[in-house]
Amino acid sequence: MTIAPTGRGRFALRVAAVGAGATAAAALAFAALATAWREPATGFLLAAVASASVAAALGPFARRGGEPSRREALVAVVALWTLVPLLTAVPYRIDGGMAWIDAWFEAASGFTTTGATVLTDFGAFERSLFLWRAASQWVGGIGIIVLFIAVFPYFRVAGRQLFAAEAPGPETDALAPRVHATARALLAVYLGLTVACGMAYLAAGMGPFDAVAHALTTLASGGFSPEARSFEAFGPAAQWVATVFMAFAGANFALQYRALLGRPGRLLRDAEFRTYLAVAAGVALLLAVAIAPAYDGPDAVRHALFQAFSIVTTTGYASADFETWATPALAVLVTAMFVGGSAGSAAGGIKVVRWRILASHAGREIVRAVHPRAVVPVRVGRRPVSEEVVHAVTAFVTLFALLFAGGSIALAFDGADARTAVTASVATLANIGPGLGAVGPMESFAAFSDPAKGVLIFLMIAGRLEILALLAVLAPDGLHPPRRWRTRFEGRGRS
Repeated sequence: MTIAPTGRGRFALRVAAVGAGATAAAALAFAALATAWREPATGFLLAAVASASVAAALGPFARRGGEPSRREALVAVVALWTLVPLLTAVPYRIDGGMAWIDAWFEAASGFTTTGATVLTDFGAFERSLFLWRAASQWVGGIGIIVLFIAVFPYFRVAGRQLFAAEAPGPETDALAPRVHATARALLAVYLGLTVACGMAYLAAGMGPFDAVAHALTTLASGGFSPEARSFEAFGPAAQWVATVFMAFAGANFALQYRALLGRPGRLLRDAEFRTYLAVAAGVALLLAVAIAPAYDGPDAVRHALFQAFSIVTTTGYASADFETWATPALAVLVTAMFVGGSAGSAAGGIKVVRWRILASHAGREIVRAVHPRAVVPVRVGRRPVSEEVVHAVTAFVTLFALLFAGGSIALAFDGADARTAVTASVATLANIGPGLGAVGPMESFAAFSDPAKGVLIFLMIAGRLEILALLAVLAPDGLHPPRRWRTRFEGRGRS
């Protein structure tokens, strides 16, 4: 793989300028919508001005094109997921009356599709702000799908080179054409499923506004809802619709694209997809057994399936206040928080395929303990996995565990009880949203101090960007290998 040096140093600025410009256009559209609904529009107008100013300031330095280096591409990704939440926070601060740290938290939770909220009074938000929240998750959802399928495999982030062949569109060694072709294909699937989801919500009895807002956040695996009690505010029909489309949102969109092109067998034969459904079904079965004493049979099945897909796909909706469920049910839910959805989906978390790789790797080491000379490949289904991918996955899960532990300890020192600290840490790092205790499904993150909210924002962005991408950008130059090592090993990896 050869990357042209043209335009080095300007790619991240160009991406940031485009992101700011798109935010300005969206804010102007929402200002017009808020005005039409006779709601405050000052925050949207100021967001448009601020975003346009950033785009204009970066524009002169970002004109030159060309393919980026790996580091430049990663810097661009981190810059985008940091800048956009800062800009989209303005309406929450101005029109929503939030403190700046709360506005940033809400915006970061939206764009990372986490769904954690600091809102305590949902009546204080106008419809335009709720729709702004939902739209930010929808945009963040398609953005991260494209990153996972087209960008991260290209730069070998967290073992994603295993999935490079899944990207729709023409095969190319250049990043820009690959991203453009992939984005168009995936956006068609994503938009089509969003429209279908919205129509299904309407048919299930939701009003037009709720149907649109929830369709946007369902396909993004986001979980933001205009209702303080999430899907508990709606009937069983709407909950069944949400369960079905959460299942779609947690599956690999590249495989769904190929299925729509007339190759559904590829989706059904995919080892990760089958494991994903099996895990969700297993979680639902355990939940149904655990909550059976509290519900009638059909209701227990409905709530179990809903919460299983909500947590596994990291959507974070709630069909009931599961904080009140029996301890075995809570143990199942907390365990499911560490699973994650499929690679190439909008879901966060560790991801099912990584667990399969780790399980295969563990099985190989058990065999080697008895037969040291045995040659046992690591596989996902029938697909062999390279040692490079195994090492990358192991590093990712190790860093996930370290950040989870660090976040839990930081929140505990902030005064949170153990139940709240542990589940808030995994809920933000895995981009789930609600946890247990003070951050349960019917509660909020408002009680944390400003420094703790800063920690949670970092966890949301780190988890959304696959951890390694963010840490690679933040690492000081002293942690980089010597130039002679980089030359030698990058030369070997090029073809």
